[in-house]
Order: sequence, then C-alpha cells, then structure tokens
Amino acid sequence: MQKTTVKLLDVVALLADKPAEKLVAGQVGTVVEVLSPNAFLVEFLDANGRTVAVEELKRAELLVLKHEAVAA
Repeated sequence: MQKTTVKLLDVVALLADKPAEKLVAGQVGTVVEVLSPNAFLVEFLDANGRTVAVEELKRAELLVLKHEAVAA
C-alpha cells in the first residue's frame, strides 16, 4: 500500500491502463482537485500542453512522483 498523501498539484503516474479514457499505465498527470482522501481529479496533457483527459481516479490507481530525494 502506498503511504504518500496525494495533494493538490502533485505530479502522479497512472498505475494501470484505462483504455476507455485512452490512458496508459505510466502516463503522467497533475492532481487538479482533491475530491476526498481517496479520490482525485487528475489532468493529463499531451506533448503540446493540450488536455488529453481529466479523470476521477482512486488513490490505488496513482503513484506520486518525487522530484527530490526523500528517506524511504
């Protein structure tokens, strides 16, 4: 289980394919709204900065990406 808290504007990666939404595992998005402690609205962009999808996702579907080293 992932213990990192997901916050507004966190950069996250999708952990599983979501073919109906045309999203694939590993795709990176930004949390644009925290709906509950376990539900988030995540925006995914293309290489040109255009929105590809905005999806409601559960905590278990996301990996919070880190830009700085942290203690495990």
